[in-house]
Amino acid sequence: MNGQEIEAKFHVQNLRKIELRLLELKAQLIQPRVHEVNLRFDRPDGELRNSFRVLRLRQDAIARFTFKGPSMEKEGGILSRQEIEFEVGDFDSAKQFLEAIGFQVVVFYEKFRTTYELNDTHIMLDELPYGSFIEIEGENVESIHSIADLLGLNWDAMVKAGYHALFERVAGKYGLDVSKLSFENLEGVTIKTTDMGIVAAD
Repeated sequence: MNGQEIEAKFHVQNLRKIELRLLELKAQLIQPRVHEVNLRFDRPDGELRNSFRVLRLRQDAIARFTFKGPSMEKEGGILSRQEIEFEVGDFDSAKQFLEAIGFQVVVFYEKFRTTYELNDTHIMLDELPYGSFIEIEGENVESIHSIADLLGLNWDAMVKAGYHALFERVAGKYGLDVSKLSFENLEGVTIKTTDMGIVAAD
């Protein structure tokens, strides 16, 4: 997928209730729940981070490279950014390739994701080590807003930060390794949403 990523993210307390609502709306399940591993790469001098760009290698049902440009806020508060993504044949080989040309892993993060499609819009149900989230990705602000309304989400509770950026806000307070957003790293730790500066949208 090459083009613009236009999405809105919401924190929710009851992910199952959202999924049941999607089923009521006859949304199509396009990716059953899958474990997802993400590696974010950068140069030793932090070149990508400093310019608000992302280079990611992801493994779920397949392995993919993703590049994301800096985010821009569109009308309605939705974030948009350039995205270039393509499938690779082997996760480990792709990791070795990036390391061979001077990139290094700076962040590991994982989650479980289930993906539905409704009205040409993708709805991702995400389970992270610190909570549950909904991502709605569509062609424009109106289509995303429409889906959020159908799901009963509070538009004003939209989260305007990435998953790792949220983790960075609290890792120090809880004595956690900021480079490792994993279920193992957060085992036995309960992070308050208020510490991350967000509220539930459901």
